[in-house]
Amino acid sequence: MSTKRDYYDILGVSKNASQAEIKKAYRKSALEWHPDRNKSTEASEKFKEINEAYEVLGNPQKKQTYDQFGHAAFTQGGGAEYGGGPFTYSYTNYGDRSGQGSPFEGFDFSDPFEIFEQFFGGGSPFRQAARKPRYGLSLTFQEAVKGVEKEVSIEGRRKKIKIPAGVDEGSRIEFNDFYITIDIKPDKTFQREGNDILVNQEIPLTTAILGGIIEVPTIDGELKLRVRPGTQSGTMVRLAGRGVKKLHGYGHGDQYVRLLVKIPEKLTRKQKEILEEF
Repeated sequence: MSTKRDYYDILGVSKNASQAEIKKAYRKSALEWHPDRNKSTEASEKFKEINEAYEVLGNPQKKQTYDQFGHAAFTQGGGAEYGGGPFTYSYTNYGDRSGQGSPFEGFDFSDPFEIFEQFFGGGSPFRQAARKPRYGLSLTFQEAVKGVEKEVSIEGRRKKIKIPAGVDEGSRIEFNDFYITIDIKPDKTFQREGNDILVNQEIPLTTAILGGIIEVPTIDGELKLRVRPGTQSGTMVRLAGRGVKKLHGYGHGDQYVRLLVKIPEKLTRKQKEILEEF
């Protein structure tokens, strides 16, 4: 293998981490060390390490084998040999002292760049870069979550391209003779976490105490929301299905509204008296 570092350390997860936690950690690390985004000299090697670790830990069978035997299960000394390309491995039949075959037979590795494609929506940067030119495209938050048709200049020619709804920062979209890397401009209202959206919404002190109806922004427009009496500042309200369309699947994420109680900076004497009495 290209590294002897512990796979759990590489992804920053514990040995008891669920597959969902491993996948989330992989996505975060892959985005951070993607060579097209991280220009440090160690980015390429780090990115390979991350893919290598996820190729094992992201597969329950391989993870179980790694937990039991460690790196020895996936090295030449443990019966593995390099296959046809980077990070492609296959297992040879070998005998131990008891004459039994390899306990790892059948756990062939797939190309980890396929894992990359699941998240970024395009071809591997290492396989495609030599064949197709890459162009960056900047989108607004709404264009990314809703999808948009753009006219771009490619090698001196104007072309119309369709960007699907749900693309995220760093997404890759492959076309016939080029591919696009997506950059998303920050939005002053919406924050995005995967397919979910977070909005901070201030509410008056009286509304927090007595309850009431407020309007909150969503990517589909304003929505009326009922605030319960006695709402505490920082309360999170979930709006199911009001998030981003899932790029590789069905349905939408959720929107979360964080209610922040606005404390008046100045009060009249009467208001102070009322509060003191309360």
